[in-house]
Amino acid sequence: MRIYSCHFCSSPVYPGHGIMFVRNDAKEFRFCRSKCHKLFKQRRNPRKLKWTKAFRKAAGKELAVDSTLTFATKRNIPVRYNRELVATTLKAMARIEQIRQKRERAFYKNRMKGNKDKELSLDRKLVENNAVLLRMREVELRTKEEKRVQKLQKAQNAQDEMDISTDSEAEFSEQEESSEEEGAQKIVLTNKKKLRQKA
Repeated sequence: MRIYSCHFCSSPVYPGHGIMFVRNDAKEFRFCRSKCHKLFKQRRNPRKLKWTKAFRKAAGKELAVDSTLTFATKRNIPVRYNRELVATTLKAMARIEQIRQKRERAFYKNRMKGNKDKELSLDRKLVENNAVLLRMREVELRTKEEKRVQKLQKAQNAQDEMDISTDSEAEFSEQEESSEEEGAQKIVLTNKKKLRQKA
């Protein structure tokens, strides 16, 4: 199973996916989706479209020159099958992938190093130039806080009403129980009277 890379955006093209275009000189071009195929036919330059790998490498946003990337290049040298060679190659591939990921993380951290300071300075400049926005924000926060307090008060009032209604229901049920007990006593008394009269 061979995983090709898209000729336009360099993303992986898995077996059974994508589009293959064969030119008159028998050169094959594989595309991951119709978007890449269409842009290729329109003769667009992938280095000028920000979402392609070619642009990211050209703009210095991704690791472009590194020894780990040379291992991924295609080699047309036939090698006789050897089980030990295959095992060592697979181990080497896993190790090279780990090294590449570590270097890419380091490259990204190095590239993003000064961004927080820049953002902070831009935010300070924005605050200095637009003091009105801060006042508007204060008003928004105040209204939001007032709404929250009103909501809490409504919830508290509803809870108090629920407590009152449950208390009154409990009193009513107690009264019913006491009246039932009194009724049972009357029935017992009347039964005793009847028994005395019969005797």
